[in-house]
Amino acid sequence: MDRFNNTDGDPDAALMRQALAAAAQAIGLAEPNPRVGCVIASEDGRVLGTGHTQRVGSAHAEIMALRDAQARGNALAGATAYVTLEPCSHTGRTGPCCEALISAGVKRVVASIQDPNPLVGGQGFARLRAAGVKVEVGAGAHESRALNLGFFSRMMRARPWVRMKAAASLDGTTALDNGESQWITGQAARADGHAWRARACAVLTGIGTVLEDNPRLNVRLDGATRQPQLVVVDSRLQTPADAALFIDGRSVTIYAALRNPQREAELAARGARLVFMPGTAPHNQAKVDLRAMLADLARREVNELHVEAGHKLNGSLMRESLVDEVLVYLAPKLLGRGRGMLDLGPLSALDQAVELEFISSERVGVDLRVLARIAGREHF
Repeated sequence: MDRFNNTDGDPDAALMRQALAAAAQAIGLAEPNPRVGCVIASEDGRVLGTGHTQRVGSAHAEIMALRDAQARGNALAGATAYVTLEPCSHTGRTGPCCEALISAGVKRVVASIQDPNPLVGGQGFARLRAAGVKVEVGAGAHESRALNLGFFSRMMRARPWVRMKAAASLDGTTALDNGESQWITGQAARADGHAWRARACAVLTGIGTVLEDNPRLNVRLDGATRQPQLVVVDSRLQTPADAALFIDGRSVTIYAALRNPQREAELAARGARLVFMPGTAPHNQAKVDLRAMLADLARREVNELHVEAGHKLNGSLMRESLVDEVLVYLAPKLLGRGRGMLDLGPLSALDQAVELEFISSERVGVDLRVLARIAGREHF
């Protein structure tokens, strides 16, 4: 990593940074596939082709870079491919990228990190080496993993990466006692929040938010072409059939615990997918099993789960250690008594606190955006 971070006089590191920049362009596009970038360069370091992962079912980064090189009229014999994730070796929705690189005459592959997908998991590197391609692994590994925390989480933990978003005053109030919360933060912060929605595979909310705010929870950004699916935790199946969340063309999944045949029929008629996952213990059979819900979402290829819910559901997710990071927009306001970000219940000692690690803080308009991660959570 030291070699990678110091790019002065290191053409490999500089070219891998270009590949990582290409990978970042796949955010909000490639899901549920990993966000991958590829740069193909000649022996003297001249860029021949660049690409990143396209929509699911379309070309991967390596194929896009090969097509770009071909469109430029560049010969690839003896070239090096810089790719931010191990080239795939299996036939899934698309063909194996390692075979395409071999066929193109690429003689060296510099990859950031091994693919955590057990269908690949080192087999792409093995196939390249068997074909006489020199393989080097490690440059940009941390950056590539950071771009794909959701994909790594789904492959290695069988659950999505869960990001809990909140907008609050400086003293931590997310809504007044009467429920009023629009708008605590400014327009720039709200637009930025839409960008974080856009990168997720799914947005999660609770029935309390649906009944109080009747939100759409869609991505409302210029040029947005993809809407993440919406997930609602609604244990008693109270979601109104005329709720604003039912948007044409968007997938809506409602997790419930108790049956209600009439409401089931009404919601199914609106296109909702209903999943019944009651808790297994006697005291929580009337509530959705949140851990089982996350496992189900992983099976349905959800990488990043973006939570925009009220203090009750936020508290439940945190108490069950299901939150991975917290995205908070803090407004320069003091609102005093009101609703907090999450209901954890009173703690009896400071050592019971949920420990966080600050990842970043940045001004967004008049507000402050803070991203904090559960301490040690990335180490899976």
